[in-house]
Amino acid sequence: MVQAYILIQTEVGKAAAVARAIAGITGVTQAEDVTGPYDVIVRAEARNVDELGKLVVAQIQAVDGITRTLTCPIVHI
Repeated sequence: MVQAYILIQTEVGKAAAVARAIAGITGVTQAEDVTGPYDVIVRAEARNVDELGKLVVAQIQAVDGITRTLTCPIVHI
């Protein structure tokens, strides 16, 4: 299982709506609107890195109002 944090920038005033929309996507375990340089932080999981990439590109980035994403896979050292 691969887990990651996805940091999202949105259009002005869209953070709450984006977080709500993303929270309903399969594989997303948490989605919160926050303050700071990013507007939404998402925790997601997938079977492998390829599936995680598909989740981000095909489903999360397709949500209306997103301008940029940064995916940060979780590592266990």
